[in-house]
Amino acid sequence: MPHSLVLNLLPQSPIPPQFLTGRHLHALFLTLVSSVDKTLGDRLHDSTADKAFTLSPLQIKGNTPLLKGGKGVSQLQFSHQKPIDGGIPCWWRISLLDDNLFSQLTQLWLNLNPQQPWHLGPANLFITSIQGTPQSTQLWANAISYPQLYEQASESDRTINFSFATPAAFRQGKFDTTLPTRECVFNSLLSRWNKYSGSEFTQIAIESIFPSFINIHTEALADSRSKFIGVVGEVNYRLLGEIEPIQIKQINALADFAVYAGIGRKTTMGMGMVRRLDY
Repeated sequence: MPHSLVLNLLPQSPIPPQFLTGRHLHALFLTLVSSVDKTLGDRLHDSTADKAFTLSPLQIKGNTPLLKGGKGVSQLQFSHQKPIDGGIPCWWRISLLDDNLFSQLTQLWLNLNPQQPWHLGPANLFITSIQGTPQSTQLWANAISYPQLYEQASESDRTINFSFATPAAFRQGKFDTTLPTRECVFNSLLSRWNKYSGSEFTQIAIESIFPSFINIHTEALADSRSKFIGVVGEVNYRLLGEIEPIQIKQINALADFAVYAGIGRKTTMGMGMVRRLDY
């Protein structure tokens, strides 16, 4: 069952921008995990395989206005040039793709102490609350079972609008590409669906997917160790030609899954956050 959890945070002192990178937020997540299960934290740290979680960059509350009557979201803030001052409410999205991982972290969610500080660089953070269901002011929080996700997927909707909210890049052979081709986008989703859903799609009608509207540009994510370039913006895909309803349903299920799974590389460090827009 995929979960998209939003942690509401309150820093007690300024967080310098060099500690707001994906690498430092990844370390904070592993610290949270290790606080309830050190073995699990060590295993997630050591794993090089596709991991059953994704993380967002840290967001300042109120900086991401809703679009289209609340049906979409604008680009998220994925890099910080200035410190986030103490006392400024923030939020941080963690998605979990595996029921086992969620259940192993149950004690973390249930025994959350809003007075216990967590550390991001030199700053102390308090986790004031966790949202796990959608609200009008926070569209990144949600949860649904894989069977429900598939059951609710349309058999007739041939339009898929994606908002790439943080930079997305894709591995092709030994190198990265930023172009969100149908193969890069939907094979990424298919791989994660087949790994975690318990109900594999043997193949999807990828040859029927065509981009029809593109409004994208590249952005760079950098920290002291590395620099990654990815694409942000909106892409509309259409399903064209003769295609069976079940094949349409599978592709729509993958598109609805994108908000949990992310797309492409480095999703555990804030890249590849994607939403399907409802218009």
